[in-house]
Amino acid sequence: MVDEFFARLPRPLWLGLTGTILISLGSFGAGATRNRGGALEALNLEFLAWGHGGGLSSTVLWVGIVLLLLGWVGLGRDTVVDRAPADPLRSVLRHTLVWLIPLLAAAPILSRDVYSYLMQGAMTRDGFDAYSEGAAVNPGPFLLEVSHDWRNTTTPYGPLHLWLGEGVTTLVGDNVATGIIAYKVVSVLGYLAIAWAVPRIAERLGRDPVLATWLGVTNPVMMLHLVGGMHNESIMVGLVCLGLVACLDRRFILGTVLIAVAVALKATAAIALPFVVWMAMNHYAGKAAPLGRRVLAFLVSGVVGVALTLGTVGLITWVSGSSWGWLAEISGNSKVINPLAGPTLATETVLPFIQLFVPDFDYNVVLGLTRTIGSVLMLAGLVVTWWLFRQDDRRAIQGIVVAYMVAFVFNSVTLPWYYASVIALVGTFHTNRTLTQWATGASLFLAMAFAGSGNHQLYNTNWVIGTAAAAWVFTAWLFPLRNPGIVSPGVGQPTKVTAPSTVRDE
Repeated sequence: MVDEFFARLPRPLWLGLTGTILISLGSFGAGATRNRGGALEALNLEFLAWGHGGGLSSTVLWVGIVLLLLGWVGLGRDTVVDRAPADPLRSVLRHTLVWLIPLLAAAPILSRDVYSYLMQGAMTRDGFDAYSEGAAVNPGPFLLEVSHDWRNTTTPYGPLHLWLGEGVTTLVGDNVATGIIAYKVVSVLGYLAIAWAVPRIAERLGRDPVLATWLGVTNPVMMLHLVGGMHNESIMVGLVCLGLVACLDRRFILGTVLIAVAVALKATAAIALPFVVWMAMNHYAGKAAPLGRRVLAFLVSGVVGVALTLGTVGLITWVSGSSWGWLAEISGNSKVINPLAGPTLATETVLPFIQLFVPDFDYNVVLGLTRTIGSVLMLAGLVVTWWLFRQDDRRAIQGIVVAYMVAFVFNSVTLPWYYASVIALVGTFHTNRTLTQWATGASLFLAMAFAGSGNHQLYNTNWVIGTAAAAWVFTAWLFPLRNPGIVSPGVGQPTKVTAPSTVRDE
């Protein structure tokens, strides 16, 4: 039945392209639309953002997302499973580029964060401290677009984030539209860095860059949230991936500095750095080396890594004229509540049973406890993960993925675009069929978890059940049991990346 359904569909290239065109068109009425001004107002088409017009825009956007997902699944079947194209990696990259182009013209979707980025940049430009003051201290066009929840909230991002925002707002002034265009360019540059680095990480680990690129770059979650939503994860993940390529090429100083630059943008990038220490130690003192040499290599790698990280972040902080105030604000967005975060899910599982006996028991009491427990488990899990995944480069990259998962599962707040750090790398090391299926199904589910306006659907039971079922069905079709060759998808037919523009099959 599913085979017949996909057989009737157009080729994946046209499915995905039609999808991103519709997403772009629908974004102006059903995306994270402007409160004042914008393209629809300029064209006298404001009716497309309200009432029946808004419903039409929302339908167009959702049809586009579904078509993009179907195109991605079809592309995976053609390139990862069936290996139909003569050069599957080039085919995946071509599809990615074609699908990306319409999103360049889209309005912000799935989140209003880009407006906060502009606001924080304008605050820095105008002499305010975004680490101690909320956006409301600096009224203007940007403030009108910031969600009310965040107008009195400080920023948890690093000095590079504020420096970038200051540069953008200095360039565009208080023009919201051109500011959005500037951040679109920034997000695309980050996404292209990921697209360049991911297949090279897989190739250097002796794994399949086709699977890695399809799962970690072309993935709709990456396209929709990093390019469509313009989140700063795009630059952060891009820098981390570039740093890992450098480390795999034994340029550890360059790799550490690149990841440290990412830390100066968002602290989450720091999770990758302890694993770089293992990579450097194993390079300078392999398994056959005496214990004393391995300990010395570990200590030197660790000290140099810490010095480079502090020096890089400190230099950016000094040059940008910022401060270290962001370290105290990292957990400042704890007002976000959704079940993607383990502590919230645990609270909403346990609380109904407590309220059977104490009907008025306070939600926030349970949430505060589960978040505290989650923080302890996260720290313990990160240490254990770091120790377990120390054996070689492949295990180190695998450990980075596991560590990010530990952080996001136990963190107080988790949002779909946080998982870009996991998605980018999950296909680069040796994976079994089950892990690939879970990563695929979770990506399909996450891609449908948020509406264009940025409101999530995770408390809509029918929506959750329906999208989870659809994700399961399409994942099962993508990796059919009758194909015995897909035990570790794509492994056995690696495609080597030898230069930025040269791709060949081995």
